[in-house]
Amino acid sequence: YADAAGLDDLGVRVGQGRSAFRLWAPTARAVTLCLYRRGTGAAFLMLPMQRDEASGSWRAKHAADLSGSYYTYLVEVHVPGVGVVRNRVTDPYATSLTTQSRRAWIGELGAASLAPAGWAGTARPARVAAATDMAIYELHVRDFSIGDASVSPPNRGKYLAFTETESAGMRHLRALSAAGMTDIHLLPVFDFATVPESGCTTPAPSGPPDGEAQQALVTATQAGDCYNWGYDPLHYTAPEGSYASDPADGAVRILEFRRMVQALHRAGLRVGMDVVYNHTSAAGQAPNSVLDRIVPGYYHRLDASGAVATSTCCANTATENLMMGKLMIDSVVVWARDHHIDSFRFDLMGHQPRAVMEVLKARVDAAAGREVQLLGEGWNFGEVANGARFVQASQLSLNGSGIATFSDRARDAVRGGSAGDSDARQVSAQGWINGLVYDRNALAPADLGQAELMRMADLVRVGLAGSLRSYPLQTYRGETVPMERIDYNGQPAGYVSQPGEVVNYVENHDNQTLYDLNAFKLPTATRADDRARVQVLGLATTAFSQGIAYFHAGSELLRSKSMDR
Repeated sequence: YADAAGLDDLGVRVGQGRSAFRLWAPTARAVTLCLYRRGTGAAFLMLPMQRDEASGSWRAKHAADLSGSYYTYLVEVHVPGVGVVRNRVTDPYATSLTTQSRRAWIGELGAASLAPAGWAGTARPARVAAATDMAIYELHVRDFSIGDASVSPPNRGKYLAFTETESAGMRHLRALSAAGMTDIHLLPVFDFATVPESGCTTPAPSGPPDGEAQQALVTATQAGDCYNWGYDPLHYTAPEGSYASDPADGAVRILEFRRMVQALHRAGLRVGMDVVYNHTSAAGQAPNSVLDRIVPGYYHRLDASGAVATSTCCANTATENLMMGKLMIDSVVVWARDHHIDSFRFDLMGHQPRAVMEVLKARVDAAAGREVQLLGEGWNFGEVANGARFVQASQLSLNGSGIATFSDRARDAVRGGSAGDSDARQVSAQGWINGLVYDRNALAPADLGQAELMRMADLVRVGLAGSLRSYPLQTYRGETVPMERIDYNGQPAGYVSQPGEVVNYVENHDNQTLYDLNAFKLPTATRADDRARVQVLGLATTAFSQGIAYFHAGSELLRSKSMDR
């Protein structure tokens, strides 16, 4: 079914008084298109779809423009270990949905009704001539405004909060822009599974701040809570509905998402997206499984026994497979071309092939008519580690590609320890900014001497010099060597060919904030003003390192998460 790689009309196309649908489902016995006037109620029409043998896709047409209506598919398919089933599914290529993602929306993203006033004429900030010009602020849509009293109550935690130009939050973002911040990177804003799009709840705090009642309350209500990071994809190319004022209307979330992007561009900030193509929220016959209920066993990476691999936390996707790679590429094209997104941060990018990421880069740049920067987590682990299945888009394997990865070299040296440390290790593993050797805390190892501090200082200098492989650095031992010959946990400390391939950071959404890490590591008697100075020093290593600078929202405000990882 390799002809499917050339399909450019998967999903729904509306125009010239008709609506056309295409779904790739090569193993299906039959597919039926179900059409609905609204997000609730019975179907008004059910159309058997016609199979295209060469591509394994199914097509249907309706002689009317159905914009504003909704659809699902009934896919009759054999599921290994289950038998033949008839699955009601949404479209993997859906560009919007109704509440709880139950039905896909019908419409064209280029429709005038979906363009905010001035959308086409709103200029993107021309502040990034090269990746090394990027200074990124990683932000969560709900975090940004949910507690901001200067935002009107209906817009708090929503896309539209960014349109309130005189709110405290937008004033702060404009101040950051004036100070040199170039990009807002939004934590996942594609359609994700965890937060109920209607009827979510946020429990009121109870009990003393230092008691256990708070955690018990969160645990008891987390399934229906209004908050999640969003790393559980349901539909990759549709905006998340819980951030929209009306999740029942598929057009509303598109329009309001675009108004958010437009408002940030007008504030002088480019807009990036955190995307999660390495896994889905579910697989198999689970209710939130989309891909696997259409083509069972295809879209996910399987282990030797045929089970779905879950090394990324959830059901790993197989982007090395032609149509999963195509889905990822087609999705990113839509966000960049149709929603004016400027850059992308790929979650666990090391689980994807370098070759697919390079094709994606070329396709997205061409579709957008401009360079779209790509960066991601290049961690090397799981069933694909060390090139076991393909050449990965990982730290060492991406060298020379122009695609950037997050560097843990200077991060660990600056903070001490590593990202996955236990609480006990967090306390004992001090770093360059918080007391290693020179201001030991009560649990610091007594056998570490000046040499360990100087070794960490070398790794800080590696970060300042852009983690370049060939850059000659004088080490604490007095020898001058290329940075690729400096050791970082058995790997080369210098690992990139050009500084635009490295992302420097000391804090992001994962794990403790920098302030909380310093609460672990600094001696308990450290004064508040000195804690602030330590925070600024840590952020300064990011600001002054060659490469892409990446800051977690609130790090400049001494943000704490109360030690919550």
